[in-house]
Amino acid sequence: MKLRLHFVVDPMGWLCISMVFGIWLYNSFFIPKLVLLPHYNEGHIPWAIVVCYYVASTLCVAALFRASTADPGRLPVDPNIPHSEREHWELCSKCNLMRPKRSHHCSRCGHCVRRMDHHCPWINNCVGEDNHWLFLQLCFYTQVLSLFTLALDFCQYYYFQPLTGLDQEAFTSRHELALLRGSALMGVVMFGGMSSLFYTQMTGILSDTTTIEKMSQFSSETYVKKRSWQWALAEVFGTRWKVLWFIPLRSRQPLQASHHFRTHV
Repeated sequence: MKLRLHFVVDPMGWLCISMVFGIWLYNSFFIPKLVLLPHYNEGHIPWAIVVCYYVASTLCVAALFRASTADPGRLPVDPNIPHSEREHWELCSKCNLMRPKRSHHCSRCGHCVRRMDHHCPWINNCVGEDNHWLFLQLCFYTQVLSLFTLALDFCQYYYFQPLTGLDQEAFTSRHELALLRGSALMGVVMFGGMSSLFYTQMTGILSDTTTIEKMSQFSSETYVKKRSWQWALAEVFGTRWKVLWFIPLRSRQPLQASHHFRTHV
């Protein structure tokens, strides 16, 4: 699978994703400017902390870009349905096209998405079978970066030694308190919101239930044999290699289920 780009024309979605990107940009600029680099230059913190922060920031924005531009599993206008699987397909009442069961029509995007979980305005894209793993990575890395930011804000006031080379005429020095308070506030909001969302997504994956199915009180058919959490996550991420679950810049291939884990979907 190639890294195809998928864009949704929605001004409200563009506004939401711009806000998320703005928060990331704010913390990724002012935290190094106010805390990381000055304390590193004076020998108060090791280089490993600086590298870890930039790695977390890079992975977070990479997951945001991929989740917002990846094809969530949009169904083609004329799908090639194997004869043996036709009983597992149904007609969409909104676009009058055939789709696999457990697919859903997104009124915001105007098409059906395979195993659609929900439409997320914060990434201006649907969360479906092909980009669910990227949405999980975005939630995870946003939590990591937010917690990292909060820890650095706390250490700036209560742990790190005072800086000796401050330029009081500089904007960041004169407004350090306000800038760090804004950073801490955004960190608390993002960490709390993403932690709740990540927990909801994980419980849905482990119970094999999408957000839309939960809202519609849909009871899906169960597995022939109960699957483990490793297999549930491997199916979403498209690989059994756990280290690849954390890498957003890769392609995803559908994972072939063994006979112990087949569904009727």
